[in-house]
Amino acid sequence: MKPIFGRGPSLPIRLTLAVLACLMLIIADSRYQSFAGIKVYLNSLVSPLQYMANSPRLLLDSASTQLMSRQALLNQAERMERELFLLRDDLLRLRHLEQENQRLRELLGSPVQRDARRMVAEIMAVDTDPFSHQVVIDKGSLQGVFEGQPVLNEQGVVGQIISVGKTTSRVLLITDTSHGIPVRVARNDIRAIASGSGRLDRLVLDNITRNTDIQQGDVLLSSGLAGRFPEGYPVGRVTHVGHEEGQAFADIRITPFAALDRVRYLLLLWPEPRVAEPEPAVAEPGEPTP
Repeated sequence: MKPIFGRGPSLPIRLTLAVLACLMLIIADSRYQSFAGIKVYLNSLVSPLQYMANSPRLLLDSASTQLMSRQALLNQAERMERELFLLRDDLLRLRHLEQENQRLRELLGSPVQRDARRMVAEIMAVDTDPFSHQVVIDKGSLQGVFEGQPVLNEQGVVGQIISVGKTTSRVLLITDTSHGIPVRVARNDIRAIASGSGRLDRLVLDNITRNTDIQQGDVLLSSGLAGRFPEGYPVGRVTHVGHEEGQAFADIRITPFAALDRVRYLLLLWPEPRVAEPEPAVAEPGEPTP
C-alpha cells in the first residue's frame, strides 16, 4: 500500500537549499537594497521592545544621578553653614573692636584674645532632666576637646565643656543653676557674675547693689576674667531691673542672646598658646654679668 504523504527531501538537501536562499537574499539586499522598506518596518516593530529593555538602566542612571546631586547639595550646604558659623564668630569680634574704637582705646592694646583654632560641633542629645541644662555634642578628646572649653554659637556664649569622652562631650549651658560667667556691661564696663536661673531664657546678676548703674537694655559681654571665656563675646541683654523694698541687692534679669532651646550647631574655641618668655641667661663663674 502506498503512503498518503510522500517523503520530502532529506535534511542535508533542505539545509543546502536554506543556505543558498540566505546567500541570495543577502546578495540581493546588499546590491539592490531590495529589503530596505521591510527593514524599516521591522525596526519600527522592534524599537518599543528596545526601549522597554533599556528603561531599567535609564531609571537606575537617573536615580543614581539624583542621589549624587542630593548628596553633593547636602555636603555643600553643611560646608557653607560651617563657614557661616566662622564668619559670624569673626563678626562678633569686629563688633567688640568697633566698640573699643568708639571709646578711643587703642586696638593693638585691646585685651581681646585671639583664638588659634575653632571647630563646629553638632548637638546629639539634650538632657531630659528639667533641673539640669546640659547637651551632648559629637566631638571629643579625639578632636582635642578639653574640660572647661568655651562653647558659643553665632549669637553668643552658650556654655562650657564639663566632661569629655573619646567622640562625644557634655556641655553645661550658661542658664544652669550651677553655672556662672564673668561679664561686663558694654555701656560702662561694670563687672559682675551672670548666673544661671534654671530657665533657658533667663540669667540673673547676683549681689548687685541697688545704686549700681545697670539699666534695662544694657548689653552684657564676657569679661575674660578667670581665663575661661574669651573677652568680648555677647552673653545677654538686661530685660528687668527691680528694686524691692527692704532688699539690699537689686533684682536684675538677663535674656541670653543665644536661643538655647533651639541651638543645633555649636562653636568650640581653643585659646592661642602663649609664647614662653626667654629665661635670663645665667653667667658662668668668672664671666662678666651682662
